[in-house]
Amino acid sequence: MNTRSLSPDLLRKIDAYWRAANYLSVGQIYLYDNPLLKRPLALTDVKRMLLGHWGTTPGQNFIYVHLNRVIKKYDLDMIYVSGPGHGGPAVVANTYLEGTYSEVYPNISQDEAGLQRLFRQFSFPGGIPSHASPECPGSIHEGGELGYSLSHSFGAVFDNPDLIAACVVGDGEAETGPLATAWHSNKFLDPVTDGAVLPILHLNGYKIANPTILARITREELEQFLRGCGWTPHFVEGHEPDLMHEAMATALDTAVEQIRNIQQDARQHGNRIRPRWPMVVLASPKGWTGPRMVDGLQNEGTFRAHQVPLHPNVHSQDLALLEQWLRSYRPEELFDEQGRLQAELAELAPTGTRRMGANPHANGGMLLRDLRMPDFRDYAVDVPAPGTIGIGDTRVLGPFLRDVVRLNEAQRNFRVFGPDETISNGLAALFETTRRQWDAATVPNDEFLAPTGRVMEMLSEHQCEGWLEGYLLTGRHGLFNCYEAFIHIIDSMFNQHAKWLTMTAHLPWRRKIASLNYLLASHVWRQDHNGFTHQDPGFIDLVVNKKAEVVRVYFPPDANCLLSVMDHCLRSRHYVNVVVAGKHPAPQWLTMDAAVKHCTQGIGIWQWASNDHAVAPDVVMACCGDVPTLETLAAVSILREHLPELKIRVVNVVDLMKLQPPSEHPHGLSDMDFDELFTRDKPVIFAYHAYPWLIHRLTYRRTNHDNIHVRGYKEEGTITTPFDMTVRNDLDRFHLAMDAIDRLPQTADKGLYLKQQLKDKLIEHRQYINTHGQDMPEIRDWKWTG
Repeated sequence: MNTRSLSPDLLRKIDAYWRAANYLSVGQIYLYDNPLLKRPLALTDVKRMLLGHWGTTPGQNFIYVHLNRVIKKYDLDMIYVSGPGHGGPAVVANTYLEGTYSEVYPNISQDEAGLQRLFRQFSFPGGIPSHASPECPGSIHEGGELGYSLSHSFGAVFDNPDLIAACVVGDGEAETGPLATAWHSNKFLDPVTDGAVLPILHLNGYKIANPTILARITREELEQFLRGCGWTPHFVEGHEPDLMHEAMATALDTAVEQIRNIQQDARQHGNRIRPRWPMVVLASPKGWTGPRMVDGLQNEGTFRAHQVPLHPNVHSQDLALLEQWLRSYRPEELFDEQGRLQAELAELAPTGTRRMGANPHANGGMLLRDLRMPDFRDYAVDVPAPGTIGIGDTRVLGPFLRDVVRLNEAQRNFRVFGPDETISNGLAALFETTRRQWDAATVPNDEFLAPTGRVMEMLSEHQCEGWLEGYLLTGRHGLFNCYEAFIHIIDSMFNQHAKWLTMTAHLPWRRKIASLNYLLASHVWRQDHNGFTHQDPGFIDLVVNKKAEVVRVYFPPDANCLLSVMDHCLRSRHYVNVVVAGKHPAPQWLTMDAAVKHCTQGIGIWQWASNDHAVAPDVVMACCGDVPTLETLAAVSILREHLPELKIRVVNVVDLMKLQPPSEHPHGLSDMDFDELFTRDKPVIFAYHAYPWLIHRLTYRRTNHDNIHVRGYKEEGTITTPFDMTVRNDLDRFHLAMDAIDRLPQTADKGLYLKQQLKDKLIEHRQYINTHGQDMPEIRDWKWTG
């Protein structure tokens, strides 16, 4: 491509800046000492253990310096998202060159001593990892796991009309399911109220050991694919630096001007036709400018350039090759005697918050504003007596969330995300005040679709999670509602975000962001028509594996408790909050005042359901979750009716982490408080929403652990009735009552007779289900009468 985008002087400076970034990147991978090569390279100057990734790095350095140019030319508000795995050397090098890194870490100064520290810390014990980790200024995307860069970028620009997210997509990363789907995020971007994403597909041809798909299809096929996804691709291809600089400058100028034209056309002229946003395809050699041949084999432009091309500690001849490689960048032209970047090159970088490493959107807590919240008590369910039937807990929550959206419409800082399940999960009230954001075609029969809306639905849990994470990381608030069984799809994404929160909590310069809130509805116990495939509560086990400083898990037993819990979660900072709630009509237990008190404590004795007042209980009936609470109270009513002399204590758990000792979780009960609730020696029958062994894991250090018997979901399910689901997993009222009888020290004849009655009831239930296909009437119509 022959263009005149760059003057000869500017081209020379851009190429020198790129060489400086490449030099710093190689130095990070290899050098322990002698950072400016002021003397011949010695083996003692090289790190003993070499860890890092070179292959993607020179291409990303190339991209970064060219983005700097357009930021200055067009005064852009831009962040940089590094999608390829292990692009850490590039983002660290460039944030150092622009000055941000030294501002955040003054000990990594812009001189020879700072360079040495910069090099030593990389992939070194106690240092920084080889990807775009939280420690790197300007990063909102870890890059250690592939596939989420594009969805994070879209989340970042929602409701940020002036922001451009330059997203580098690795061609290996492009083979992942989340990334392949993320190309379609452009159908959800409103050019009026949102910013823009500029994808840069970095087509360097190889993964760790294999070619990439997009690099091995024809140009025609690749272009058809990208155009078919709704993009206008601009290709930059080659390996000669001067020609590539010219081509990249032209492509980026064109892309930025197209973005501005699209936004102007929509914002000033009202054009609502979905645009074809621009993108760039950069085809450059893997390991560009690195050693071309190593041990007689081609390195540059092959998979061999992926990680560390030379190993001087193993192959002595590689030391000379390493020095030759480093000196090929001519560091003496780039840095002065003190190790500072030459002034004429430093001037190429933007200044202040226009630097991508210093952009406040990449440290979203700096921009975070509190949500305007309605008083959740105004949405309370009237509970004249425990057991009053409600309309469904999430259906009570819906109007509360509707008004959260309404109150924050002007701030435009709250969205609800979910995979086509907002109505299904009981949150239809949201559509009384907002719409689903949708910029593809609509037809008359569509409902609740509009170019701008607070609800984001795409049948891809990956995209919903990625969008929400990007939204939170750039300083906004949100909620992800999902079927409980299918939240597993984003297990690994949750893992990465939880790790990000853990790391950033220990970085003083990183400001805390709004919590990642999950509402899991359509849960395991109420999948009447979907059956076994929709029955899996195991996400909770995964969440509890993460650091205690980050994770919170709540099981509100009724609607008033759900309102209290959700109000707390939406106000919280820097957590992952998981809330599990039902959407079907269910008994309501607590007035709003009682619910607030109970949820504030997180765990407590329900005195109104207990009869052990002023005496020690014979048995503790504990429950956690809405269905387990119902079945526990039904079991208690059976026991109290037939064994009135039995002293029963009912303990309900809202905050799951209360079960752990305080040494394991900040919410944990002290041993004294735990013993006050569960006793030191009495049997505890614990009905739990999810897999029962988690309760044992959380309580194994407790004094009375050996007396805790847990019932929960144990992978038994089918298309059946709600009560039969509890029977299949031994969580029903009959099994719970029998458990209590079995564990009493001395079971009277009356108790044994009741146990036989309960067994007969189970048999009768099975026969009734087989005949009628529905719950027994006396079970279906049961009411708490304690």
